[in-house]
Amino acid sequence: MEALIPVINKLQDVFNTVGTDIIQLPQIAVVGTQSSGKSSVLESLVGRDLLPRGTGIVTRRPLILQLVHVDRKNEDGDVEEWGKFLHTKNKIYSDFDEIRQEIENETERVSGNNKGISDDPIHLKIFSPHVVNLTLVDLPGITKVPVGDQPKDIEIQIRDLILKHISNPNCIILAVTAANTDMATSEALKVAREVDPDGRRTLAVVTKLDLMDAGTDAMDVLMGRVIPVKLGIIGVVNRSQLDINNKKFVADAIRDEYAFLQKKYPSLANRNGTKYLARTLNRLLMHHIRDCLPELKTRINVLAAQYQSLLSSYGEPVEDQSATLLQLITKFATEYCNTIEGTAKYIETAELCGGARICYIFHETFGRTLESVDPLGGLSTIDILTAIRNATGPRPSLFVPEISFELLVKKQVKRLEEPSLRCVELVHEEMQRIIQHCSNYSTQELQRFPKLHEAIVEVVTSLLRKRLPITNEMVHNLVAIELAYINTKHPDFADACGVMNNNIEEQRRNRMRELPAAVPRDKAAAAGPQGEQDGTGSWRGMLKKGEETAGSGPGSPLKGVVNLLDVPVPVARKLSSREQRDCEVIERLIKSYFLIVRKNIQDSVPKAVMHFLVNHVKDSLQSELVGQLYKSGLLNDLLTESEDMAQRRKEAADMLQALQRASQVIAEIRETHLW
Repeated sequence: MEALIPVINKLQDVFNTVGTDIIQLPQIAVVGTQSSGKSSVLESLVGRDLLPRGTGIVTRRPLILQLVHVDRKNEDGDVEEWGKFLHTKNKIYSDFDEIRQEIENETERVSGNNKGISDDPIHLKIFSPHVVNLTLVDLPGITKVPVGDQPKDIEIQIRDLILKHISNPNCIILAVTAANTDMATSEALKVAREVDPDGRRTLAVVTKLDLMDAGTDAMDVLMGRVIPVKLGIIGVVNRSQLDINNKKFVADAIRDEYAFLQKKYPSLANRNGTKYLARTLNRLLMHHIRDCLPELKTRINVLAAQYQSLLSSYGEPVEDQSATLLQLITKFATEYCNTIEGTAKYIETAELCGGARICYIFHETFGRTLESVDPLGGLSTIDILTAIRNATGPRPSLFVPEISFELLVKKQVKRLEEPSLRCVELVHEEMQRIIQHCSNYSTQELQRFPKLHEAIVEVVTSLLRKRLPITNEMVHNLVAIELAYINTKHPDFADACGVMNNNIEEQRRNRMRELPAAVPRDKAAAAGPQGEQDGTGSWRGMLKKGEETAGSGPGSPLKGVVNLLDVPVPVARKLSSREQRDCEVIERLIKSYFLIVRKNIQDSVPKAVMHFLVNHVKDSLQSELVGQLYKSGLLNDLLTESEDMAQRRKEAADMLQALQRASQVIAEIRETHLW
């Protein structure tokens, strides 16, 4: 199981090159307040002085510290120890003072020299025979009050940074607290409890045991009677500032620590101290890695599949521009036509689109709109009667004039033109929407080339725009054709004509029966439809009445006739039985013929739209795109990728490579290593 920590270090190295934290690797995060002894604990684990020291916030960037146990000696037989930073590539630091200086320089390079903090970590590897295999993350110390030129919200910044790291469920929290403070007020334990309320992954470290007030000890704390922690509590003794100033070796400090524990806490000496802490952390990390490994392996494989799909969606870099452009144009045209035909690869499930929506427009929207048009809408009985009278001219008519039917039915048929043109508009809008549908779902490669996408949209839109007036003209002509010739010999209209003829014949017979016996039939017919003999219903009677009216006032007798012409015809009165019959006949004829025309329009308009708009665009789309866009002078411009596409492709490729490498690293672990 000792091989597990090097595996995690390898994984850490793999993902460090990508600069991402999508994989939450097992690690140990060190949390504590300023001057709680965090740095001293870490240096004790390493066995060397390597961390910056000073007042205020010294650790201003997370330090990912990988300890690698090696047994290596130089030519003189001396043990070799060295360090390596990720940001300096393969440079080896044998002088630990240089390591400390490099940490300070790298911190100021990113965080500046104003005591601000940064989330960008520093990666440091220490190779030494005096260390156990560990991965530690040194976090900035918790502070309360900004000092000097520190940001006003420095407390919130540090807190958020700490929570980001320890919220990782694969992270062991090393909560450092000074023994000369009250454990109940420990900020490190308080923060740890927020993300680990049960304390299952928290290990408490009590520092500065030698600085407690005289007469007091930390026995209750170390026994877990004050603050119970599942992973335990370990006490250590740090080097004092005087020891650090005097360059006291860490090895000597560890010896003194052991002597202090034997004297002050003899019963607990073997379960405390820096060496015991190192062994405990090593053991905890190995077991933690073993528990996390199956889930980690699954996570890596899932992410690898996701990034492979993402990289495929970005497409390969363009090598042959002509072939790529022709391929994209052909694919778009094919997908556009397939969307209309209903054979597209990506089928919309939220709403109708493409050919299905066009069908819905034809048979539901347009069909129902036509059916809702009342054949007699906008026509009143008085309108019909007026049309009949106007169609007779100056002479009264014995029968219903045919011209009145034609005038009225044309007026009604004309009403079908507006919904027909609206049908064309709806289909045109849907074909415009198909462009966006294909761009979003079917040809994602177009997103790589925004200029090509814009050019394709412009060409298709222009083609649709050119076909719209042609289709509208054809639909207009369909209605005009119906208006041009009222076919009263239409087979479906024969029954209605028979009804009209029967009614006219019946009216003629009824009028002949009503004529007085003293009036010859030929003279009665010449007398007009009324046949009155009282001198008031005939034109002679009207003229006589006009003369009488004229005689009652100044002017000639003809003035009475002129006055009669000025009298408006009444439009609201009770119709006679004959007028009622005439209007009913016209209404039936109009309705019958209107239904015939409406049926024709309902059938012919969709056919015209399909031929002049839909099918024409389908048939000519690819040739139109090739003719407009497939030109050598446009290749470079059209196939220019968006600014961030190349960067996203590189990031996805790097991440995929890292995930594949991580999968290989984990695959190298045998099951026997886990136990």
